[in-house]
Amino acid sequence: MPETPFDPNLPPMILDDASRDARPLRARSSSAPWIAGIAAIAALVALAAAYWWWQRQPVSTPPAVSPPAAEAPPAPAQAEPAIRHPIDDARAGLGAPGEDRDRLPALGDSDAAIRAALAGIPGAGEFERFFYPQEIVRRLVATVDNLPRRSVATQVMAAKPVPGAFVAAGSDGNLAISADNAARYAPYVRLAHAVDSKTLVALYVGFYPWFQQTYQDLSYPSGYFNDRLIDVIDHLLAAPEVPAPIALVQPHVLYQFADPDLEARSAGQKIMLRMGTNNAAQVRAKLRELRRLLTGAKSDLPTNPPG
Repeated sequence: MPETPFDPNLPPMILDDASRDARPLRARSSSAPWIAGIAAIAALVALAAAYWWWQRQPVSTPPAVSPPAAEAPPAPAQAEPAIRHPIDDARAGLGAPGEDRDRLPALGDSDAAIRAALAGIPGAGEFERFFYPQEIVRRLVATVDNLPRRSVATQVMAAKPVPGAFVAAGSDGNLAISADNAARYAPYVRLAHAVDSKTLVALYVGFYPWFQQTYQDLSYPSGYFNDRLIDVIDHLLAAPEVPAPIALVQPHVLYQFADPDLEARSAGQKIMLRMGTNNAAQVRAKLRELRRLLTGAKSDLPTNPPG
């Protein structure tokens, strides 16, 4: 299957409230009418030329019949790139049984099944405090896909907004992220630390057909979600580790990173920067552990993770 292009400049997926369908928003090209007009004119000219040529042929002399041209051999089918991180590697690493789609309910009934499964995982009891309990698979897939992009549409996020206001320290010309800001993220980090990684990955592997179907439905018909998930984990792990305090500027109402390189980072990497050094260290450790399990412990971190 073709790999999903890893481009942080792509627009984020959003949920259409009317159709509940998620797809990337694409700018409508202003050149489209010109292209259509040129194509129509070209077709009319070709038809007129053919009619003019036919009218000029002698009536008594039929045109010579040319032998049929040899048909060009069909172009070889383009080979699909191999899946880089097959879910079977994770399944084998866990010693889990093979995939059985027949045992899974329909995707539309996945919320109840996931909530029931999470209820049996130690540490996951506060799931609904931090995450939306509806359209869980769709939100998780869309969140993962959006994290490496410049912005994330809030209506597709799986996690509820971090409570409280962003906290900055200092005054004009000397602003920085306050150390108190890390407390806003601490409950999420504690939840991630409390949930056993092996149990969580086993749950993901068991429900993987839902994730794959949803990812293909969200405008990636030939994509492979586990490849995308590993790419996004690598992208988050590639976030720079900047010692505190991280300098800010406030050109208007909202704060921005004073370093243009940090300000240009993706939404996911900015979250890693805002949550504080200690929180980020714990999240990195969790991501590395999840990556090891998701790849069946067969692959190490890439030398140059995608950015």
